[in-house]
Amino acid sequence: MSNPADIEALSATVLEEAAARSAPFRLREPAALSSGVVFSSPHSGRVYFRELVAASRLSLHALRASEDAYVDHLFNGATDHGAPFLAAVAPRAYIDLNRAPGDLDPSLVDGAEARPANARVVAGLGVVPRIVAEGVSIYDGKISLGEARDRVAYWHAPYHQKLMDLLLRARRRFGRALLIDCHSMPTGASNPGARRLHAPVDVVLGDRFGMAADGALMDVIEAAFVDAGFRVARNAPFAGGYITERYGRPAAGVSAIQIELDRGLYLDQSFLEPTAEFGALRVALAGVVGRICDLVRDADPRATALAAE
Repeated sequence: MSNPADIEALSATVLEEAAARSAPFRLREPAALSSGVVFSSPHSGRVYFRELVAASRLSLHALRASEDAYVDHLFNGATDHGAPFLAAVAPRAYIDLNRAPGDLDPSLVDGAEARPANARVVAGLGVVPRIVAEGVSIYDGKISLGEARDRVAYWHAPYHQKLMDLLLRARRRFGRALLIDCHSMPTGASNPGARRLHAPVDVVLGDRFGMAADGALMDVIEAAFVDAGFRVARNAPFAGGYITERYGRPAAGVSAIQIELDRGLYLDQSFLEPTAEFGALRVALAGVVGRICDLVRDADPRATALAAE
């Protein structure tokens, strides 16, 4: 996708899909499964339902501030390399798939149980968000506990069940699995505060400081991005969220790595429209994705033992 007509068609999908309730996720499978890597994009959903737009104090454009716009299109070449790609349908402003299902915010959800302090929930970024980027409130008041639980049951639970199924399938087939959790970050987000003194980066790789992934995998993935011309940092300021923490179990044969990509590489961040660089970036990422998929190809001798766990 590199010409202006293609980019215009891509940016129009939000309007075409607005207010249309859909399946809880989109799954693209390869023609032939040949890699034990699974790609996930939990924040790129852009179906904005009538109930959200009507209940919100924000415009549709403002609601999109938390969206990882078009990340699913940037990485969907994974299927060309034998790996599945799972993507959100519902927007992050409606349900955050990178939060625990019990992360309900009592400041937003009427009747939600107060739990031990969780920095993200306190900040308004629970499983049902209270704010979008820059701390802007989505609603004037509260929503019911029943509505919050319905969102979790319809959107969150099926997404995570499918993600678990894909990882278990990969581990059975290849002896190990690698989850690549795809996100985007506002330009400058990788260098907040005092870090502005340091050179900005294009990509932040997160593995929970080594807890969620085999270190050798991180080394190779970092090298793949660097070789493609990207400036890369590890775990600062993004070390991974709920998805990385939940699924990353290197000792059990499943590693999880989060990728945060600078939106300035491909997006007009004021209008949330792809720029002319979108196509070239997708081509560059396709090469990186291919190298990542090559990391888990052949069946591992441990496959039988791991499958029996």
